[in-house]
Amino acid sequence: MIAVNSVKQWRTLRAGGRFAGKSLGFVPTMGALHEGHLSLLRRARRENGLTAVSVFVNPAQFNDKEDLARYPRTLAADAELLKAGGADFLLVPAASEIYPDGYRYRVSENEESRALCGARRPGHFDGVLTVVLKLLNLVKPDRAYFGEKDYQQYRLVRGMAEALFLDVKIVPCPIVREPDGLAMSSRNLLLGEEERAIAPALNMVLTSGAPLSRMKKALAKLGFEPDYVEERWGRRLAAAKLGKVRLIDNVEA
Repeated sequence: MIAVNSVKQWRTLRAGGRFAGKSLGFVPTMGALHEGHLSLLRRARRENGLTAVSVFVNPAQFNDKEDLARYPRTLAADAELLKAGGADFLLVPAASEIYPDGYRYRVSENEESRALCGARRPGHFDGVLTVVLKLLNLVKPDRAYFGEKDYQQYRLVRGMAEALFLDVKIVPCPIVREPDGLAMSSRNLLLGEEERAIAPALNMVLTSGAPLSRMKKALAKLGFEPDYVEERWGRRLAAAKLGKVRLIDNVEA
């Protein structure tokens, strides 16, 4: 695995002959990798001749500075997992290179991004779409892989790629869960012991078949601070906080 720490280094590599005749699969991440990320890497390896993974904690998608500061950073362990998993390239760009203009230019979507997580996190999806567009333009993959846990994000990225005529296929991948049903997430590392014991109830409530209003009440009763429980796009989606940790999940409606 080749570790790449600068835009210039990646561009030099990408222009070289090692990519000739080989498709490139790309997995963009914010690090603190888990089995969900590794499932994306395995899919990318099956479907492409080469694979690249990025680790970049994107400041532009955090509307809460404390949340950004708390976000888990485990780069050394991430690199070992990716090397063992067979990734060909690891990109770890600096924020100053991703945003040399200080985030002056950005991408906005004016409909779906304003609902659900977007309604509660102003500017979040502007940051997501902007960094994804930058990474796709930089990496130039044939396919890019996104987990369905962040289903709204996946839809927005796919829509952006279509609207802006990006020459890349956006590939959705199923949610990977812990044995107790909790959707795998880097944020799970921030849960305390008691919170971790409660967290699987988010999925249990979502799959209970109860009316949406009762689901919200059930979550509150269990100790969550429910943000939303809604049905859209053939999915039932929810977000709720446990302590300071915001969890999301979705299932087929």
